[in-house]
Parts: sequence; C-alpha cells; structure tokens
Amino acid sequence: MRKRATLGVVVTGALALTALAAPAAMADEKVGNISITSASVNGGKAVVVGAKAKKTVTLKYTVTDNSGHRMATAYLYRGKTIDTADSAASPSKDPITCKKVTSKKYNCSATFTFTPGYNAINSVAGTWKTWALAQAKDYDYVQKDNLKSFKVLRAAQLAATNAAPEPVAKGETVTITSKLTRANWDTGVNGAFGGQSVQLQFKAKNASSYKTVKTVKSSSTGALSTTVKAGVDGSYRYVFAGVSTTASVAAAGDFIDVK
Repeated sequence: MRKRATLGVVVTGALALTALAAPAAMADEKVGNISITSASVNGGKAVVVGAKAKKTVTLKYTVTDNSGHRMATAYLYRGKTIDTADSAASPSKDPITCKKVTSKKYNCSATFTFTPGYNAINSVAGTWKTWALAQAKDYDYVQKDNLKSFKVLRAAQLAATNAAPEPVAKGETVTITSKLTRANWDTGVNGAFGGQSVQLQFKAKNASSYKTVKTVKSSSTGALSTTVKAGVDGSYRYVFAGVSTTASVAAAGDFIDVK
C-alpha cells in the first residue's frame, strides 16, 4: 500500500491556502479476495450545507475478506482525482471504525465535516467522490478511487408565500409573492438567487396535495411575484426544484379565503 501524502487545496478570494491530509492518487487496485460493498454517504441523501453552520455526514461501507479485517480509511473529495482535488474532507478518526459482523465481514463507518469558507466554497458545490481503502489480516487490500459519488449542495431558502388581498372575491386578482435566496459559502450569508424557474402551486381546501399552477422566474434580487384569478379556498406556495449546485426547497403555504 502507498504512503500517505498531503493534498493542498487552493481557494480564491479572501480564503487562504488550506492543507488537508489525504492519500496520493492511483488507479483502482485490488490484491486478493477482499471487497468493499454497500457504500453510502449521508444515508444516500444530498449533503446540503447552509451559509454558516458546519455539516457533519457519515460514510458507511462493508469490508469482506476470508482472513478478517485489519484497517480501513476513506476521504471525500471534489475533482477529477484526489491528487488534483479542488477540495476534500478527511475522516474525524483515521483509520476509520469497523465493527465485526462475522469473521469475514465488517461494517465500517466514519464522519466527515463540511465547513463553509473552508472545504465548502461556492466553486466546489456539485458532485463529490469517495476515495476508500481497506486491508485484510492477510494483507490483501482494495482501493477505490471513487467508491461512491454524492452531491454537496448550497442550501436554498424561500420566504413564506404571501397571497393578497385576503379575503378576496371569486374572480378577482390575487398577487402571490416570495423570495428565493441561497447560501453563499464564500461570504457566510444568504444571497439573492435570480433567474431561476420556480413553480407556483395551489392546494384547494381539503385537498391532499399541491398542484402546479405556473412557473415563475426569480428577479435579480430573488423576488417572486405573479397573479392568478381567485377561484376556491386554498393555499398557494412556491417550490424550487433545485439545480446542480443548489438544493430544492418549498415555501410555507398561504391560505386564502375566497368569498
């Protein structure tokens, strides 16, 4: 197996050069009958990070070898290879923890933290990869350059929907407003998210689900505004489906009384 090296992560603007411990990259390797299976990051869900708060996630995978487990480790990274990664996250404990299931099978897990302004900067939002290595007692080993791909996304926010006037006469115009913003990891605040398609949805009183009425574009300030004709009592809300770098979000609905 290879020796550990250092991954230098260069970030721009006001962010400083950051050094993250990580292994030197090579192609996938396997010696012997050891295997890594059943990998998941954050329970299979996208990792959604806000503007300020750290986000800790768990990686899990299973190691199998007829001689039993010796050690395992893993790193999360963004880039073509771990050598040339734009950013990375190291495990809180290295080697990572592996618990015996049978004499041949071990379940391994580790936690990783994403910190806005450190290893989470705007330019690295999107698809991340998992580098992993495991070694058996008989020194069989397996290395995966990308055991599992997953998403690390900027959190989006929608202001509570406001439908006005209320109450309103049937057939009259109702104006429905909100605002779309998203986390800016570089500045530590939420900023306007303009030019995005956002669905306006309506759920009639006593109905079980919302239905899309129309699609509205957010303004340069993130503002959302459109009009509809009042029909029946019910709730309006805006829903953003998300993009490759930013998570989805649904606004709280606003009930309107139609007279």
